[in-house]
Amino acid sequence: MTRVAAVDCGTNSVRLLIADVVTSDDGGTLTDVERLMEIVRLGEGVDETGRLAPAALERTFAAMRGYAALIDRHGAEKTRVVATSATRDAANRADFVAGVVDIFGVVPEVITGAEEAALSFAGATRELAALRPARPYLVVDIGGGSTEFVLGSSEVQAALSVDIGCVRLTERHLRDGDPPSPEQITSAVADIESALERVREAVPVDEARTLVGLAGSVTTVAGIALGLPEYDSERIHLSRITAAQVHEVTRDLLHATRAERAAIGVMHPGRVDVIGTGALILDRIMREYGFGAVVVSEHDILDGIAWSLA
Repeated sequence: MTRVAAVDCGTNSVRLLIADVVTSDDGGTLTDVERLMEIVRLGEGVDETGRLAPAALERTFAAMRGYAALIDRHGAEKTRVVATSATRDAANRADFVAGVVDIFGVVPEVITGAEEAALSFAGATRELAALRPARPYLVVDIGGGSTEFVLGSSEVQAALSVDIGCVRLTERHLRDGDPPSPEQITSAVADIESALERVREAVPVDEARTLVGLAGSVTTVAGIALGLPEYDSERIHLSRITAAQVHEVTRDLLHATRAERAAIGVMHPGRVDVIGTGALILDRIMREYGFGAVVVSEHDILDGIAWSLA
């Protein structure tokens, strides 16, 4: 057994997983010790300015300091810090790197979209075999700055990362809508559909038999579709949500005011302003690629990072 610490710093949130990992011939086990998430919006304004804002960096570092204390307390033997879309795109990412080294004592890996896709696939699919869903899978990780598409069965066959994350598209198209106008939604849909055409050229999505959806936009949509009074990761994890349910939730979110979205029981306060766009991305993926349902996983890149340390 190895106790490991995985830190995933994305565009919208920074997350920590401290876990005990046991490897074996049949795949092994990953047992959570701590699994935490804070929405820090590191990527705020990056799409427009190309830089990480000082306030966004400080919010992120504040969360990381708390994580570092937990890693020390639990005695993790190995730590890996991974940063994704917002940091990849930032001209001043050296400021981020220096801050992380100061906090954790390790150099963060600003990974490529392909590396992000591989880690997400590993984290999401390791336990799917027991459910026996049809293969290959199309794993879709809808983040704040980008969305990763990964096709594979036991290994990655093809992958692409495209810049259609929920934060990025909200800032581009839906920033001033409460609720957004039909014109704003149409503009966002055109952006999404353009990206999905690029994905189809690089990833044979029509070969996929099961769609697996990851990250907060997907799990929040699932929680709403399931009618949960509050967020319940155990009920959301590995739930199956139909395309009709996703479409209904998306429509309702896009027609709701900020106050109405904030009042939804499963809604994290940090997702209120971007959940409509996140749901729209999932809805358009299912429409364009013809999926009748999505299997929702709470396990994703964070779990993939942890497995990589075993």
